[in-house]
Formats: sequence, structure tokens, C-alpha cells
Amino acid sequence: MSRILPADGVEFGVTVPVLVIGGGAAGMVAALAAHERGAGVLVLERDALPQGSTALSAGLIPAPGTRWQRDAGIEDSPERFAADIVAKAKGEPDPAAVARVTQAVGPALEWLADRYGLPFSVVDNFSYPGHGARRMHGLPSRSGAELIDRLRGAVEESGIDVLCEAHVTALYADGPLVRGVEITRPDGSVEPVGCAALVLACNGYGGNRALVERHVPELADALYFGHPGNQGDALLWGEALGAATRHLSGHQGHGSVAHPAGILVTWATITEGGVQVNTGGRRFSNEAQGYSEQAALVLRQPDGIAWTVFDERIAAIARQFEDFRQAEAMGAVLTADTPAELARQMRIDADALAATLADTDRLKTEGGSDGFGRSFAGSAPLAPPYRAVRVTGALFHTQGGLVVDDDARVLDGSGAPLPNLYAAGGAACGVSGSKASGYLSGNGLLTAVALGRIAGSAAASAAREETSR
Repeated sequence: MSRILPADGVEFGVTVPVLVIGGGAAGMVAALAAHERGAGVLVLERDALPQGSTALSAGLIPAPGTRWQRDAGIEDSPERFAADIVAKAKGEPDPAAVARVTQAVGPALEWLADRYGLPFSVVDNFSYPGHGARRMHGLPSRSGAELIDRLRGAVEESGIDVLCEAHVTALYADGPLVRGVEITRPDGSVEPVGCAALVLACNGYGGNRALVERHVPELADALYFGHPGNQGDALLWGEALGAATRHLSGHQGHGSVAHPAGILVTWATITEGGVQVNTGGRRFSNEAQGYSEQAALVLRQPDGIAWTVFDERIAAIARQFEDFRQAEAMGAVLTADTPAELARQMRIDADALAATLADTDRLKTEGGSDGFGRSFAGSAPLAPPYRAVRVTGALFHTQGGLVVDDDARVLDGSGAPLPNLYAAGGAACGVSGSKASGYLSGNGLLTAVALGRIAGSAAASAAREETSR
């Protein structure tokens, strides 16, 4: 249980200007930003190696108006990106919060590239649902593991201290003012560490079954594909300190996790013209709406299982992602020259699958829409060799959280900032609204990178003011 302890009488053996809880993308970016502002920084990571949910993701960050987009001839702007976010979430997100991150993320990526050598490029050969421009940026392997490795390397090269196997189990506070944290080590020993400013970058509550049951009951029994350390500590600490929260039911699901391999299968398999069928060989939804809301739809199918069906042309696009290459190497991607042979390998009704594929191919040829509302205009019919992956739905991470202002300061119930507390990434309320369908691809890393940089910079300034008093 996350605790708030009185700071009175506590002797901190070590006190740092800026303390960051969490060594994922949000925490690493916050640490770099605070260090660049001249603050001493310590990152606390509960695991033996900083990875977090970032390492489990595809590592793609949506950003508008970047030089990589311009080089690819892609026209985009923060305003256009903001409109896409608001449209996907049906107007729920706070416009100020949306503007905050859409304006900050592009400069943040260029800063990471120029200052720390992260070799970003834009994904320019397919589009994600809801995005009006191709604005996903990633590293060469298109993997979250590479993203966190590069960020960790940048932090280490900058001389920023990262203390691993340091589980923060309590905050020390005088009222709403945080004075430090309690660290519990693997051997059970406890150590207090003081700070002038604290950045919560320890994500949301996806790994806390009780909180998921309370806020996202429809995914209470779903596969959790996030980091197990996401126990809702930031949310619980914030609430105990009087922080405001918003959209706690918001989350990112995913309807395409290879089962039982447990590997994310890129949604390009759908956006480029693939479909999902259940174990009866029939389609059951408009897959093109988005992979987040598809998670619950897949879980409603018999045994919580679906099959993503596509072809070699689409597989060639998907192979730019390391996860997909791993799925192929593990044998999770079936291949066949005919629908009948594919159905045999899938162990489903061959006539049903053939009829489903014939119907979607007809719609593609005619440029029509199906009964679920999916338009197949401009989509090429599937052609042999065919591909299929057995998938299930999963919860990736939560999107609701602590309400923050333009400096990523955590706000209380009246809208006033708490004295020295900041939040980024999944610890802060995101821009996806209260439903899975509000999640626009990349919203998680969007707030990790954009708010991480904002929080680190602001925390450094606050710590400087505090120590100069």
C-alpha cells in the first residue's frame, strides 16, 4: 500500500534537488531535462534494470511538424494533431492539456535527436487509425526496447545517477509539501532520501488488479500486457496529498496480442487491409476503429480469441517492427497459399473463412462499407500467400491520472498546484478521455515524452528556487 508519512523528525542521509520515481521513458526524459537545467537529479527504479512499460511498447511517438515529416513531404501541425486527439476521444480531453502535449512533443523529439543522438525517423508507409497525418516517429528497430536503451544510455552518459532495485514505498510530507521518499531495498532495508522537488514518472495502475476492477471492470480479467510495477502508486500518493484526478476509467487496450506467444502484433496488419475473425471464421466488428477499443471486442469472442488475417504484402510492411519479426521467428504467424489451407492450420471452418474473405475482397473491389461501418475503399484485396495470427485482447496501460498544469505540476481539487510535486506519463491524466475508444495510437508515449521534458525542466527551476531560500 502506498503511504504518506510525516516528515517531521526524519533525517535524510541524502537529499537531492530533483528526485524522479520511475526509469521508463517519462522518467528518463524528465531526468535529462532537469539535468540540462543544472539540477542534481536522482532516478529511482524499482527493477534491476530500467525498462518499464516503454520496453513493452512499439516505441512509436506521435509528433507533428517535425523535420522528419518535412523531409518526407508530410504536412502536419500541432493544431491538426490536437484536432485528431479530440475527435478520437469525442471531445472529452481538456483542450489545454491537449495543446500542452501536441505543442511540446515535436521539439522534444528534435531535442533528443540533436542533444543525445537518438536517430528518429517517421513511419511513412502506413497510417494509424484516427491520425490525419503520418506522424509516428521511432528508432531504427521500431521497438520500445531500443527507445528505453537509448534513453538510459543518454542518462548514463550525462552522469545522472540512477539507483535500481530501489522501490519507493512511501512519501514523506509536511501537509502537501513532499520532503522525500522511503526506499525499500530487496533485502528489506529501508532508507529515506530527501528532495526539493519530486517527479512522479511511475506510470498508472494497470498492474493493480483491485484498481482495474474498480475503474476498468470490462478488462478486469484481461491479459495485462504492461509492466507489473504499475501499481498505481502515483495515483494513490497524489490522492492522499489532495490531488485532483480525472478520467480514471481511461485506458489503452490492444486487440492484437499473439496468443499464447504474448507478442504484440502491429495494427498495420489491420489498417493495410487485414481483418479479424473469431473461431467460427466470421468477422465480428469494425476492426479499423482502433486497436484500443478492439481489446474488449476480442475478449467477448469464444475463449477470448480472434485471428488476424492478412497477406504477404501486409506482412512485408509489418516486418519493419521487431515484435512482428519475433512473432514470425516463433512460428506465431501462419502462412498458406489458399484460404482453405489457412483455415486448416487455424483449425476453424474452411467454408466460413473463405466466405468471409470473399465478402471483404468484394467490398474492397467495390469500394464499399460493411455492416459494421468499416469502409474498404482504397484497400487492396488479400492475395496469396495468406497470413494469420492467433490473438487475444489485453490491457496495456491506464490513461487517467493526476491532473497537471502547463508546468506538469500536480493540481489539487481546487485547481491550485501542490508545492513541489510533478507528474508525467501514465502518472498524469492523459488525453484519451474516459474510454478505451478515446485512445489515439501513441498517446501513452506522447505524454511520457512531452510531459517528461516539461516536468523535468519545471522541477529543476522549482528546486533551484527552494535551495536558494
